[in-house]
Amino acid sequence: MNYKNTIKLASTLFFVIALISAVFISGCTEKDTEQEEGQTKAITELTFGYQPSTHQIAYITARDKGWWAEDLAPYGVETINDNLFPSGAPEMQNMMAGDLDVAYVGAAPVISALASGLDAKIVAAVQIQGSDLVLRTALPYEGPEDLKGLKIATFPPGTIQDTLLKNWLKENGIDPETDVQILGMGPGDATTAISAGQVDAVFLPHPSPTMIESEGVGRSVVSSGEMLQDHACCVVAVSGELIREHPEIVQQIVATHVRATEYNSENLEEAAQIYADDQDWDVELVSQSLHDWDGSWIADPHLIINSTVDYAQVQYELGYIGKPLTQDDIFDLSFYDALDQ
Repeated sequence: MNYKNTIKLASTLFFVIALISAVFISGCTEKDTEQEEGQTKAITELTFGYQPSTHQIAYITARDKGWWAEDLAPYGVETINDNLFPSGAPEMQNMMAGDLDVAYVGAAPVISALASGLDAKIVAAVQIQGSDLVLRTALPYEGPEDLKGLKIATFPPGTIQDTLLKNWLKENGIDPETDVQILGMGPGDATTAISAGQVDAVFLPHPSPTMIESEGVGRSVVSSGEMLQDHACCVVAVSGELIREHPEIVQQIVATHVRATEYNSENLEEAAQIYADDQDWDVELVSQSLHDWDGSWIADPHLIINSTVDYAQVQYELGYIGKPLTQDDIFDLSFYDALDQ
């Protein structure tokens, strides 16, 4: 073989080797990229939402005792943030905007948000019952008929209190649109309104009813459990993204919530102090509220399935949502059920 042929053969071999190498490297790079794209993004920060109600002390207890930080740290969570909301409607708006990962919130606002496209599920219960209809002291009350013509302040449309109140009025032959005037307000504004005589009654979660009674401006005439026995109230809702991409974190959130719920039930006076410190309330009033209310702290979501699905039907009938939602639309029971495994 002459010199020119040798050079030509060497060049050809070099080109073939380079081409094979390029294909091999390209394939490996593409595979690595696919693996990276398939990997779940780590979560280092979580944001919770909650409201100023004794219904949701479990969240505050777990936060103040450091359980959220302690229990979630092994999963890479370094920071726990929280946002306080006056009621469930703005809280769900915040969650729909992607600003909340976990919400302590009423079941009814979750339904409204789910029907509007919220990607989330209820994974645990928080409590049942626990709200009162409070009437101004000077006004007579023997039954629902006495509410005709009155102004009643409660949480905004789509919330637990709004849904319960309107359904109860309808069941008692009172048109919530024409026989009474219902005004949507947060607990602070509603309490101020009844104290100032701007409304005749309020329907609010505890501890607000106890505070109003302590000021002598109103008295509780109907508890929410009388409107609907053992009805669902607050729940833990978790974003769909967190459920799909980090089920282990959701599992721990449910476990920590159960821990805090059981602790509060066994340490009622300490729970009252925890809430009083968080909201700058008189601890004696908070303690009185926890003895007066008809509510119970629970965590088992199975106990609230029926009443929550009923809320969906009521909201559909009220025109709040376009179609009723099913249990599967609303709940993911797997995380709570896994605790018993």
